[in-house]
Amino acid sequence: MSRAVLSIGSNLGDRLGHLRSVVDGFGDRVLAVSSVYSTAPWGGVAQDDFLNAVVLVDDPGFGCVDWLGRGQELERAAGRIRDVRWGARTLDVDVVWCAELCDGEPVACRSADPNLTLPHPRAYSRAFVLVPWLDVAPDAVLEVDGIPHPVADLVERLDPAERAGVRRTEFALTGAVS
Repeated sequence: MSRAVLSIGSNLGDRLGHLRSVVDGFGDRVLAVSSVYSTAPWGGVAQDDFLNAVVLVDDPGFGCVDWLGRGQELERAAGRIRDVRWGARTLDVDVVWCAELCDGEPVACRSADPNLTLPHPRAYSRAFVLVPWLDVAPDAVLEVDGIPHPVADLVERLDPAERAGVRRTEFALTGAVS
């Protein structure tokens, strides 16, 4: 069994439709979906604002790599092109955190694989990931350099301007349990 936190974003085309395609694409595996947030682009490339959300998923037959693979399938279906690092995209699906069941308890997975680094190496510094994550898991914990931190504490440590740049919208992703 594994459970994962997926950060999803879009700033090209039907942004809300692309986010909804992730919820629909994971179907019954979706446990919860955050509110939808509008955020400025991150990474220094001039582009339109993103819509972002976090999806909490669970499946007894999935491992961490399976979440990545399914996310990449959904990106391809949305016409994702990877030509500019941190550039505009129709859909971005990142596996931020993943846990597998061990003796009945979820244990956070760690991976240094360049294709799937867990926990996500920059999630702790990104308000557009952390703020929506708190919507679906207010008690969430994320390891940073091997040390567990409550996600709420990580949000509080961010620059106030970074936090203020993550604005809740009136949009909702259908098919979600939240």
